Amino acid sequence: MSDETKGLRAVQLEVDDWINEFGVRYFNELTNMAQLTEEVGEVARIIARRYGEQSEKPSDKEKDLGEELADVLFVVVCLANQTGVDLQAAWERRMERKTSRDKERHKNNQKLS
Repeated sequence: MSDETKGLRAVQLEVDDWINEFGVRYFNELTNMAQLTEEVGEVARIIARRYGEQSEKPSDKEKDLGEELADVLFVVVCLANQTGVDLQAAWERRMERKTSRDKERHKNNQKLS
């Protein structure tokens, strides 16, 4: 599999293509940060009402958690694209670091038993 078709690189290219074809241009970084906050809030609302102690309103029951998570991902990818972050490389570095740091930590956590 080429780098261009691998995981997050492919997602970054797909978002960039969409922005260039339909979105005219990226919103600036501060606007996208505000948009990200809004999208995370929508995810939080679903989680709080569907899995937490708050009751769901009828309009909340129609919300799709997967679509809201995808909205968060879309804005994260926009921010990565416009700031020059290679998410695939960053993901690989992060997972390597987490694995070396935490490979025994969670297994030995009595709170998780």
